[in-house]
Amino acid sequence: MGKFNLITKGLIKENPTFVLLLGMCPTLATTTSAINGMSMGLATMFVLILSNIVISAIAGYIPDKVRIPSYIVVIATFVTVLEFIMKAYVPDIYATLGLFIPLIVVNCIVLGRAEAFANKNTVIDSALDGIGMGLGFTLALACMGAIREFFGTGCLLGFTIIPNFSIGFFNLPPGGFFVFGVLIAIMQAATKGKALKAKGFSCGLCPMYNSCNTAEANEEVAAEKKAATAV
Repeated sequence: MGKFNLITKGLIKENPTFVLLLGMCPTLATTTSAINGMSMGLATMFVLILSNIVISAIAGYIPDKVRIPSYIVVIATFVTVLEFIMKAYVPDIYATLGLFIPLIVVNCIVLGRAEAFANKNTVIDSALDGIGMGLGFTLALACMGAIREFFGTGCLLGFTIIPNFSIGFFNLPPGGFFVFGVLIAIMQAATKGKALKAKGFSCGLCPMYNSCNTAEANEEVAAEKKAATAV
């Protein structure tokens, strides 16, 4: 895969929000405004890029049995750095996003890319993958936030666009689900369904694949079926 494709795939083809459907908690909880959505996306991208780089660099030295805990330690380190930076320079945004900043540690986008890509590829490719996935996530959250902010308050980026206009539904959780569903439908229409059809749901993409009893059981069933077919 080309270097440019590593960046662009996260925008549409493998968009973590609208195609891979990852990181749903911050997606729905922090997108009440464009600024909040963009801030959450950029914070996640910061951690994603740096953790991908470090995990790619040390992957060959980590024993398989402690792979996932090691990844979480790396991710938690960068989340802690992020928290200190946000508290010092953007305390208002940090206070608004609240618990969702420390929860980046267990965000399935970050951990998933570490397991599915960073530990199998070079440092440069892993950094580019982090940039692409981070941009895709940031754009998705900013888009959702802008739509909910406009229809919910009549404002955009804090500026009043339509005075005395408000549809309270968009400020509530159901409004978040509605906007999310509409944007997925638009994504499907724009790509003629190709992006969503390309998504893989196999156990092999799961970060907990090697320690999952369900995955092991599924493999055993598949092996038995294959053996029965061969006979």
